[in-house]
Amino acid sequence: MLEEFKNAFQRPNNAHVQLIIINVALFLIIGIISVIGEVSGFTAFSDAIYNQFTIPPTIGEYLTRPWTLITYMFAHSRWDIFHILFNMLVFYWFGKLFVEYLGSAKLTALYVLGGIAGGLLYLAMYNLVPYYQERSGFTGMVGASAAVYAVVVATATLLPNYTFFLLFLGPVRIKYIAAFYVVISFLGSVGSNAGGNIAHLGGALLGFIYLKQLQAGVNWGGWITAIIEWFNDLWKPRPKVKVTYRSESDLKKKKAKSTESKVSQDEIDAILDKISDGGYESLTKEEKEKLFNASKK
Repeated sequence: MLEEFKNAFQRPNNAHVQLIIINVALFLIIGIISVIGEVSGFTAFSDAIYNQFTIPPTIGEYLTRPWTLITYMFAHSRWDIFHILFNMLVFYWFGKLFVEYLGSAKLTALYVLGGIAGGLLYLAMYNLVPYYQERSGFTGMVGASAAVYAVVVATATLLPNYTFFLLFLGPVRIKYIAAFYVVISFLGSVGSNAGGNIAHLGGALLGFIYLKQLQAGVNWGGWITAIIEWFNDLWKPRPKVKVTYRSESDLKKKKAKSTESKVSQDEIDAILDKISDGGYESLTKEEKEKLFNASKK
């Protein structure tokens, strides 16, 4: 399994699979820590780990762990396997299609940008809108949904009439799938998972704008790609530089050899002309030797 995972990260244009592996690996790690914490009674430790991947709703608490704007999009509910299952299935279908047309670098950039947009809208709504301020008494939000929605909407914007064959429904154009997800999230923005649905809408909006900007020749995710490439370069083995020193006698020999080559090259035509006139036997010993050395080059 480890060898297969390693190959997945070495394969080109495979960002959708790589991101799924990262999400699943984090889900398993957090899940194992949480189970051990529950059984041993050290839930404070497991909760502290989980909180590093949970973006809080209030700006005051968010400022105590600002990195969660990035980490939350790679984690999922530790007790609900269907949360990660449905996110990763949808991401695989749309991510694979996106990569075929625009490549892995842009998919990774879109995933991160969608997650950031969803997190920022979530924070803005729960700190600026009174309706949500009154309902901000919960621990926070995790999940890749905002990033996934960005990929879904961007792909549907790029290829609106591309068709997926869905179980029980048959062929459905992906623009209708994307529209269905957006409408469901909008209706759910005042429900029990209001924060999550708000983040979905932020990611969806980012996905649409990102693709439109790409079509206009502007890549909003270029800085993300540059950062990732910089980190990748840190892990690449650097070639060893071998320094050699040449003595003055070596330089003289090299210069003499170069001159000798040049003289021999200048004389070779005259030697060949002599052969054509009088045959090989008409050459002197020195001329035969020069011709022999020239034939070895």
